[in-house]
Amino acid sequence: MRKFLNDPKTFVNEFLEGVALASGGALKFDPRYHLIYRADMPDPNKVSIIQGSGSGHEPAHTMIVGRGMLDAACPGDVFAGPPVEFVTETTKLMNSPKGVLYIVNNYTGDRTAWEMAKELMEAEDYKIGYLLVNDDVAVKDSTWTIGRRGVAGNFFVIKAVGAAAERGAEMDELERIGNKVIGQVRTMGIALSSCIPPVRGTPLFEIADGEMEVGIGIHGEPGRERRKMGTADEIVDIMLDAVVPDLPFKSGDEVCLMINGLGGTPISELYLLYGIAHKKLADKGIKVFRSYVGEYCTSLEMAGSHLTLLKVDDELKDLLLAPADVAYRVF
Repeated sequence: MRKFLNDPKTFVNEFLEGVALASGGALKFDPRYHLIYRADMPDPNKVSIIQGSGSGHEPAHTMIVGRGMLDAACPGDVFAGPPVEFVTETTKLMNSPKGVLYIVNNYTGDRTAWEMAKELMEAEDYKIGYLLVNDDVAVKDSTWTIGRRGVAGNFFVIKAVGAAAERGAEMDELERIGNKVIGQVRTMGIALSSCIPPVRGTPLFEIADGEMEVGIGIHGEPGRERRKMGTADEIVDIMLDAVVPDLPFKSGDEVCLMINGLGGTPISELYLLYGIAHKKLADKGIKVFRSYVGEYCTSLEMAGSHLTLLKVDDELKDLLLAPADVAYRVF
């Protein structure tokens, strides 16, 4: 294992402290609950938006806390959902008269923690909203999941509801917008290598040279098949052939196109995939409204990529173009 580490057991809190310190005071950190939150929240005139899945998927979710995005994140350990206490304490800290909205990726551990916290908080008369993200078209009812997994499409849900919340939208409106995005976003991923969780110290799974995992999960869950490595054109075809028919996306649609790196893929390769996908969508009569290329939801140092499409209309375009300010910035 070749990683920058002290004690693997303190890895999460140490990198979270770094995120807070790098924010210049915009974010605060509470190590008791792996909690990163906006220093200016809660706001009595705004619904608070919070999320927390396993660590190891950065910049999701801890590095996208900020104005126009999440108000707080409380991740669990690497590839582990947060304990219920993390969620309830984050809810109490972020509580607003307008309520607290939970955004949850569809994994059994995440759902268990957030749904139990929701029940506990509502029993104490907290107003709680709930969105379940399940954009991964690769498999259904797989390891750790009942139904489809929530992956890179989660970013668009956060961006849309985050923008609306900054404008003062009420809880029911945020849930409507969030579910609209969930209904129109689809993702497919392919991995070329495994990854090493710090506490484990060994690869999560083995993949032979010259092979790729089609439909990989972000915790290393098996996908649709293991097959011989293809060319970039062939790989984009595999992902588009899974994503486009699923909604379905059709000629005349406008979309956001995301090529998300899983942590170990050079940015040049991601742009190569983007260019191929952009042209293939144009051939289908599908217009790209906005591009997203980079790392949004990773799996530590896994080499691979997601392709995500979100069908947009005027409402979603407006929300996606709204300003946001988070810790994860290129410059």
